[in-house]
Amino acid sequence: MPVLVVGGTGIDTIVPVADLPVLGPDSARPTGPIRDDVSHTGTCVALALRALGVPVALADTIGDDDAGHRVARAFAEWGIPLHAAFSPAGTRRAVNLMAPDGRRLSLYDGRDVPGYRLPRSIYAEPLAAASHVHVTIVDWARHLLPELRAEGRIISTDLHDWDGENPYHLDFALGADLVFVSNVQLAEGAAARILTEGVASHVLVTDGARGATLHTRSGTRHQPAAELPAPLVDSNGAGDAFAAAFLAAFLTGASDDVCLRWASLSGAFACTRAVGATGFIGRSALLARLGQVPA
Repeated sequence: MPVLVVGGTGIDTIVPVADLPVLGPDSARPTGPIRDDVSHTGTCVALALRALGVPVALADTIGDDDAGHRVARAFAEWGIPLHAAFSPAGTRRAVNLMAPDGRRLSLYDGRDVPGYRLPRSIYAEPLAAASHVHVTIVDWARHLLPELRAEGRIISTDLHDWDGENPYHLDFALGADLVFVSNVQLAEGAAARILTEGVASHVLVTDGARGATLHTRSGTRHQPAAELPAPLVDSNGAGDAFAAAFLAAFLTGASDDVCLRWASLSGAFACTRAVGATGFIGRSALLARLGQVPA
């Protein structure tokens, strides 16, 4: 089943540091090379789905600038259709400070254009082909949620480090069928609120090395984190890999247990690779680790 990812492209500047927080009088020396990656959450979800053999396209805004041209070239090289409009604010960027233990501090530059709407001509073609839409939390994407639901699409979203209260996230939290969210600052009862007030059937609360918990109207199910198959590189893309693998299994009609196991293995693998075309586990490798094919 084809998937359309909405939003979430850009450039990440990765800065390896000795520890977080970074302390120094007026400067600090990185512990390795600083690099720029074509990344962000939508990019990583698309790459992880592609690695698992799921047909995927992405619709977003980029800038008519060097960074935007680099994003477009990367998607062309990956063979992932990118349907993009030029944003007057330019291409989104972030700086990620990465500690050796996998902790990350992400600094986003916030290039939202107030009142912006993505033209339908940009996403109409890939939407017509998609059965599932993964909506990132860029501001203009919230306005697509009623349209996507009216057209009968299954919707997923990732709220990242939502605290359970910030109203910015509520349209996404209450308007998606599958909701992923980090436990890093999530208020107690937030998952239950999503299930009670929204349309979600599945709420996935991820908690790093402590695993993840699936909340449904039937109860909860905890999935321990999978063992890393190689030394830790960084955690960039791990949450996106988790979400993409859960979706890949979900779209086959697999049980929640199988979906969770796919997600756990995929997230662990992503921690052992830098983000990029080879940064996410392939379907055959995942099934080999899983030891079974989902029913």
